Amino acid sequence: MKATREHAEAVRAAIREVWGIRNPAAAHVDVAGRTDLDIVRQILMRNGVDAQRIDDGLAAFRDAASAAYAQIVPDDLAEHVAPGVLEALTMLSVRDETLLSLVTGNLEPIARMKLHAAGLGRFFGRGQGAFGSDHEDRAALPTIARVRAARRNGGRPWPRRQTVVIGDTPRDIACARADGVRCIAIATGPYRADELRTADKVLAHAGELIGALSSR
Repeated sequence: MKATREHAEAVRAAIREVWGIRNPAAAHVDVAGRTDLDIVRQILMRNGVDAQRIDDGLAAFRDAASAAYAQIVPDDLAEHVAPGVLEALTMLSVRDETLLSLVTGNLEPIARMKLHAAGLGRFFGRGQGAFGSDHEDRAALPTIARVRAARRNGGRPWPRRQTVVIGDTPRDIACARADGVRCIAIATGPYRADELRTADKVLAHAGELIGALSSR
């Protein structure tokens, strides 16, 4: 899903509430592919907040940002879903050998609300995936997701050789590499195909996804 204005507003509101930063938007941070907690740390550091004070407020931030987003989440986010994603998820969800897991930098409550509003919630069961609320470092998330998939794999983490990270930023590629798994990049986000060339495959749109997964 593409980023939403309401998500950014909820993050800024929580920063003001927890740390008292009056204008967090003034600290420009490249947010694409980062976790919410990483984004917040970058904003606060640019505002001169020390590391200990940041750490002390993160739990309160998680609660405040989730509560703020719940107040303003749109009823319908379908227009933020990239073309071809719904069709690809529908086809993948009926494959016995496939487990869909969401790996996102969003805090889990916010991610779940987004999925519901976008009509995608049914594809991503609770207890699966990895979120920005699990770890500040995006690179740690694929491993967390594979461990959570253990209940579908005889109690063992989902094998790396059967795992593919699908994303649209260089940080998605980096997090796949950190866990030693493959990555397919789709150039429908903020980055061009040539900026995603270090992925195993680069697709022009999500409509090519099924074919790319079938040919790996």
